[in-house]
Amino acid sequence: MPRYARAEREALADLMLEVGPDAPTVNEGWTTRDLAAHLLVRERRPDAAGGILLPPLRGYGESVRRRIAAGPYADLIARVRRPPVWSPVSNPLTDELANGMEFFIHHEDVRRARPGWHPRNLPAGQQAVLWKRVALLARMALRRFPAEVLVQAPGYGELRAGGGGERLRLVGAPGELVLFLTGRQRVARVQVDGPADRAERLRTAELGL
Repeated sequence: MPRYARAEREALADLMLEVGPDAPTVNEGWTTRDLAAHLLVRERRPDAAGGILLPPLRGYGESVRRRIAAGPYADLIARVRRPPVWSPVSNPLTDELANGMEFFIHHEDVRRARPGWHPRNLPAGQQAVLWKRVALLARMALRRFPAEVLVQAPGYGELRAGGGGERLRLVGAPGELVLFLTGRQRVARVQVDGPADRAERLRTAELGL
């Protein structure tokens, strides 16, 4: 079975070392140091990881992330590269399911913040795995969006999402759709067809889980 999560983790760690701790990422205001600390909180600090998704816990989670970020950068990356086997999201049983999309996204967060980037030619198997994630992402991210959105990945499938109303068509490779639906519209290479005002609203909406 291909280990896409491990491959993306290794590639991201290599790239973060290459560009250094102060390189920008697609996440506004975050450097590579900030991103590395985020990944360590997610994998190694279950007491603080809830703040990633739950607003009431965000303050504590962010304080822990900042303390971790203050450590030596090379050590942060070494720890990102080798997660603990006890981690609920990165142990051998959960790694591919929990991290295949996560590390693809964050690898692209660093890649696409650099000048001259271009989309990678991902293996068909990896695109197929990412397409399976698109269904949940679309239904969650678009559940309140005031349009019916037909999401299409040529060669992989299509689905409908959104709150109903005027029809839009969102077309792209599965990896590009993952980036778009997690709030990274400005760097996602997709096509949006439909009424111009609704299409622009989709391109600038605050998407994500």
